[in-house]
Amino acid sequence: MILTIDVGNTNTQFGGFDESEQLVFESRISTDRSRMEDQYAISLADILRLYDVRFGDIDGAILSSVVPPVTGQLRAAVEKICGCKVMTVGPGIKTGLNIKIDEPASLGADMAAVAVGAKERYPLPAIVIDLGTATKILAVDKTGAFIGGIIAPGVKISAEALAAKTAALPLVGVTGDPIKKVIGTNTIDCMRSGLLNGTAFMLDGMIESFEREIGEKCTVIATGGYSSVIKPLCKTDFTLDENLILEGLLEIYKKNK
Repeated sequence: MILTIDVGNTNTQFGGFDESEQLVFESRISTDRSRMEDQYAISLADILRLYDVRFGDIDGAILSSVVPPVTGQLRAAVEKICGCKVMTVGPGIKTGLNIKIDEPASLGADMAAVAVGAKERYPLPAIVIDLGTATKILAVDKTGAFIGGIIAPGVKISAEALAAKTAALPLVGVTGDPIKKVIGTNTIDCMRSGLLNGTAFMLDGMIESFEREIGEKCTVIATGGYSSVIKPLCKTDFTLDENLILEGLLEIYKKNK
């Protein structure tokens, strides 16, 4: 089994793929910069036990991270529990992507992984929407080249900013009851509509603009923690793949095995 790990700013996602490349388990824990190696080892051991995976079943592991203080602690924890070396996405790792941006070395490990996942598993050209702590949209052209994208504040960050920077607006939850109409009739509904519908309408406009610049219709895939909340509010039809980054990490692992 290959263990794939993505360390995000809010959550850390784990996935285990068997010999047939089927996802056997998927789990998330909160990303905690203060957590030590042994604490991460205990969390990982509990996850593996929960899904009846023996430590010795893990043949290899790959990790992507956008939180440098956590990277080393988690890598050491995996090696302690599973007894295997952990491949880390970064300079020197083969991704198979032709990265056509101004500074290719600056491409985040998470964006590289989802781009590889899209390239290997979906028709090209493709647009990938990653709705996590930040809202990211990236483009892979028909040749499989990563050609760029956009980064915007995520849904939760926007909600927290509204509450922190105003005197009268509360912190509202962005999950829960679905949004039924755009025009809110109370403060909470107005804020939730602005946050959720605003993100959905932005995505519709961005997809249209991306396709115009790329010059043809694209496969559109959404991933990330808020993707299932936002998708029903969008006019554009797209595929929901909440494990795209894990799938991309598996592909990168195979290229570097």
